[in-house]
Amino acid sequence: MAPLLSALLLGILSAFGFAPLGIWPLTLLAFGFLYLILSKAGTLWQAALIGWLFGLGEFVFGLDWIAKAFTYQAAMPAWLGWVAVVALSLYLALFPALAAASAWWATRRVKGGAVSLTLFFGASWAASEWLRGTVFTGFPWNPISVTMIDLPVALVSRVVGTYALSGLVVASTGFMLILASRPRDALTRTTLLRANNIPAAIGLVLLVGLYAAPALLQRFDPPPPPPMPTGPLVQVVQPDIGQGERFSPDLTARHLARLQALSGVGGATPRLVLWPESAIEGDAQEDPAVRRQLGAILGAHDILLGGGEAPIRDKAGNEIAARNTVFAIAADGTILAEYDKAHLVPYGEYLPMRPLLSAIGLSRLVPGDIDFRPGPGPRSVALPGFGKVGLQLCYEMVFSGHVVDEANRPAFLFNPSNDAWFGASGPPQHLAQARLRAIEEGMPVVRATPTGVSAIVDADGLVLKSLPQGAMGMMALPMPAALPPTIFAHLGNWAVLLIALLLTGVAIAARTYKESFI
Repeated sequence: MAPLLSALLLGILSAFGFAPLGIWPLTLLAFGFLYLILSKAGTLWQAALIGWLFGLGEFVFGLDWIAKAFTYQAAMPAWLGWVAVVALSLYLALFPALAAASAWWATRRVKGGAVSLTLFFGASWAASEWLRGTVFTGFPWNPISVTMIDLPVALVSRVVGTYALSGLVVASTGFMLILASRPRDALTRTTLLRANNIPAAIGLVLLVGLYAAPALLQRFDPPPPPPMPTGPLVQVVQPDIGQGERFSPDLTARHLARLQALSGVGGATPRLVLWPESAIEGDAQEDPAVRRQLGAILGAHDILLGGGEAPIRDKAGNEIAARNTVFAIAADGTILAEYDKAHLVPYGEYLPMRPLLSAIGLSRLVPGDIDFRPGPGPRSVALPGFGKVGLQLCYEMVFSGHVVDEANRPAFLFNPSNDAWFGASGPPQHLAQARLRAIEEGMPVVRATPTGVSAIVDADGLVLKSLPQGAMGMMALPMPAALPPTIFAHLGNWAVLLIALLLTGVAIAARTYKESFI
């Protein structure tokens, strides 16, 4: 039982690297010790169980914010939130189990040692994260690579993307262990290309390329100072409206007054005023009075981008569903563009198998009796005077490779979100993943949330301005420029396959090196 309990505890330790803690060395340490346990597994099923328990610990600890969401749904008891966290983690842990089992099996199949296991595990981890983000609509929250967001290594995602970078980081921890356990004289000989030093050479190449090269490039070949921002003036509003009061009809007028006050008064400079998800509480799609009221907040050349609901009606005019929508509204109350959320949150915005689950007392977490329906996917909208803006609503931002309409590439991404029901850890985790999208795509990202964290992020993933959780305020900044399309923007998640094949090929070539980790 000791290896199994250790795997569970190491999974919990690995989650300390995620926001808001951000203790990334513990994530690397956890994976390093995981290799020791996995290499000693006697059977395929034991290897799978080790991976599953590691994943279980990581997800239960890292997804604690989901439990908080249940406290806002009076139709279900709050304790059910922790049941949901554990149940979801039991499923998500199948993907680390698959990665561990396939790496163990492949290593035994080729009769390899520690080097082969390290490379196979990196390849299988990258593939398993991609699968986790794809199967059953996907849930790619907290990939391992996001623990690196404040390090230069995060820039590697500009080439290989999130999931492949996760695989490389996981593989790197195995080589750290291999190098740490080799005799000192083996690492100080005149050449690392001698036969018995090839494993060390492979590890050093990976570690230098992954960690040292991005840092050295930043240090010795720094980019030129950025020009003065010339993009449109974006004004982000954070009204500090909590989830508990968001759906109270008696407070609608107060909420609008607060949003109006924070939005300020338009002047000669055109402004793109950005409100959070669900900030528009009236029916902007069908009620001209609501649109005129919103337009009156704006200056003559301003445009408002804000989230609201768009009802879907049957032939008799009865509302049967809705779309979670971002409206672009001009000063005269005209709707210039709309975007409908495509990646909806299961159990949050719609209840799967509604006839069955509603019969046993379950309901969706967002109050309401109808479900949302998905839109068509990433879309750029052209706004007069502001250029093209890409839109991704809330949860959609965590889907690597699926946030930009590449056929109509925008100047920046707007990600209105409602993280007010995700506790203390959910909002900073969401921001970290949005920063990773900015790096991958080489594109600025703006987040507007009701209670924080709202932020303006440049194309290098750096937070230029932000409003913390629990604060009311407004921030304005000319939008920083986007970079040319990155390598990942061209490759997309084919990069996962390429990196997995590369690591697998080297693992097979290194099968003659039988050394263990210790």
